[in-house]
Amino acid sequence: MAIKIFIDQGHNPTGYHNTGASGFGLNEQDITFQVGIYLAELLNSDPRFEARLSRPTPTTVLGTNNATSLAERVRMANSWPANYFISIHTNANVNPAINGTEVYIYRFYTQANWLAEQVMDGIVEAVGTRNNGIRTNPSLYVLRRTRMPAILVELAYISNSSDAEKLRNNQYLFAQGIFNGIMRYFGFS
Repeated sequence: MAIKIFIDQGHNPTGYHNTGASGFGLNEQDITFQVGIYLAELLNSDPRFEARLSRPTPTTVLGTNNATSLAERVRMANSWPANYFISIHTNANVNPAINGTEVYIYRFYTQANWLAEQVMDGIVEAVGTRNNGIRTNPSLYVLRRTRMPAILVELAYISNSSDAEKLRNNQYLFAQGIFNGIMRYFGFS
């Protein structure tokens, strides 16, 4: 029985509601889309996994506003039902010096926590971003309403020039890092 992993590529395509951050000519929703595609390909090439995407095509739009967009992503994962939920985002800050990778979970000392730690290590090793740690944020809808261990990965800061360069050039490596972390979490590597 394959392990079912739902990959949520944060935000909707440019021109719709619920679009993400932008910086240095990059749009969060384009990066999250592509990293998710790469991650799904990696997972689906291993018979132990079955991956599904919230946005299988670049033009997929979910919901009619921020709330319904988030609700649709959670509904898709819960109704499958997925065994794990991974939401992919890029971060932004008004301070352009802020950089690095963060992984958000609903609470500490859970399966999501252990998965988050492995995914964090995988990304930092693969891409060389700064490890900003695992953080709890129980207010995040996709962490609160999913019925399986869920993590929200902030790959890097689109508002930081060095991170933005990584987000532009290393999208496959970000996916590989997440994949490596998943493999380690399950003891497959």
